[in-house]
Amino acid sequence: MQTSKITRIAVVILVLLFLVLSVISCSTHTHTHTYTPAPSGKKIPPGQAKKMNGDKSAKAYAPGQQKKR
Repeated sequence: MQTSKITRIAVVILVLLFLVLSVISCSTHTHTHTYTPAPSGKKIPPGQAKKMNGDKSAKAYAPGQQKKR
């Protein structure tokens, strides 16, 4: 009777240890890219300008898509 109680406690401790280790090991990684500016006199392609500003569409950066003021 005593050994089954000790075994049950050991199993509970091992399960809790496994759960704690599983939660602790979860992590997220964010990758950041550093972009170097274009040399003076060169224009940045619309897709690169979009990436640098974090936008979803490059339409605003394309020369043919900009409205004249």
